[in-house]
Amino acid sequence: MRESVDHIHGILKRYFGYDSFRASQERVIRHVLSGGDALTIMPTGMGKSLCYQVPACALPGLTLVISPLIALMKDQVDALLAKGIDAAYINSSLTSEQRRQRYEDISNGAYKLLYVTPERFRKKEFVERITQRHISLLAVDEAHCISEWGHDFRPDYTRLREFRALLSDPTTIALTATATPDVQQDILHQLGLDASRTPLFHEGIDRPNLTLEVRHVWGEQEKLDNILELISTNPGSGIVYFSLIKTLKEFSELLQKKRVPHLCYHGGLESEDRRRVQDRFMGEDGHLVLATNAFGMGIDKEDIRFVIHAELPGTLEAYYQEIGRAGRDGKPSVCALLYDEQDLLIQMDFLKWNNPDAAFYQRVYDLLSERRQEVNAYGLEWLKEQLHFKNRRDYRLETVLSMLDRYGVISGHPEGKNVQITAALPPELTDQDWLAGKLQKEQKKLYALVQYAKYEGPLKVFIHEYFGLPAPAEEEVSGA
Repeated sequence: MRESVDHIHGILKRYFGYDSFRASQERVIRHVLSGGDALTIMPTGMGKSLCYQVPACALPGLTLVISPLIALMKDQVDALLAKGIDAAYINSSLTSEQRRQRYEDISNGAYKLLYVTPERFRKKEFVERITQRHISLLAVDEAHCISEWGHDFRPDYTRLREFRALLSDPTTIALTATATPDVQQDILHQLGLDASRTPLFHEGIDRPNLTLEVRHVWGEQEKLDNILELISTNPGSGIVYFSLIKTLKEFSELLQKKRVPHLCYHGGLESEDRRRVQDRFMGEDGHLVLATNAFGMGIDKEDIRFVIHAELPGTLEAYYQEIGRAGRDGKPSVCALLYDEQDLLIQMDFLKWNNPDAAFYQRVYDLLSERRQEVNAYGLEWLKEQLHFKNRRDYRLETVLSMLDRYGVISGHPEGKNVQITAALPPELTDQDWLAGKLQKEQKKLYALVQYAKYEGPLKVFIHEYFGLPAPAEEEVSGA
């Protein structure tokens, strides 16, 4: 073990091309290699992944990485393979034959790093194969997803204590860019880690090279004027975020009329088109991209000079992660929120759609159970008709189907005409008090973002207070 620890600088240079570690990376890595569990919070772009990738190269067994995003897995694995590190992922993007081969590879001792979503543990064959291996390190990426207090809760993350036990409780490192004190405690609790023996490596959240701005605007024209000004005064690559695809398309047309070249990225595009846009943005200089929050994870472009939020995001955590994509080269970059109070209505609609009540969950479940043949024959629109939808922009059904899938209650989807009921409704989704509490938490998060938009002091001070951190040094908040 001592030899592995002493070789971490060699591993860093050989595989990753760096001469030295940044910030607390080395302390985290040495702690993990000594067998200690850790909770690590680092700003986006500070190199969290090295905190488990370097130990993975030093340790003799397999490092299992729990990651929430299928798209991000492929990018990370491709990068590791290009460096000569034996890595793989297993997820639903693979064919059945590819999955079968990777299961065989696991049994045969292949891979230093293996990336999976927590939902993979629902698969009996995967559990049988992975429990045959010695897991040297369990890395839980985007660990805020484990917490009901977090902004991107994933139910299967709450089973990680169970998964750790299946794997004989390996050394565990949890990593995220943002976590309030409540979320930090919940991460440790849900993982079954002893808080008194699990140090917090908190790199802070301050990025001194980022200038934060809130610009109060009214209406489309003022937004457009501010976007054009920010683009002209901050030459280079940039992202303009929108909450709605509809608004993104409208602003794309306005920019086209102004002869401003740009790319568009949103969930309505085909996967190949999204990949093409991302590759152009990553591989070429000076691009402007209009995007929804679907664009971001895996965007590791160093020279993004500005990030503009043309519509209000849903939480301060999400906002902070998105602005963290700017200025990773350490050079000055601008992060501007264009605050139009009318945009609050969009987020309030999202809260309504994202939080159906217990009666609605029960109605959907009963329809799927009792009229499954019709659901599979006629699809999503028929199901909406049975629920007496009058508003085509009511997306509660999509939320329920997503949650039922996340909780393992259904397999398949009405659009694929292959829905199957696989479990009963979990108690949470029939408990109106629990659901109301969840809605209230999300409302408080949105209110915090409104407070941020209206804050009259240094914006970085507000963000530090929100995340339970000391205020940044005076020189770091000037101009922000």
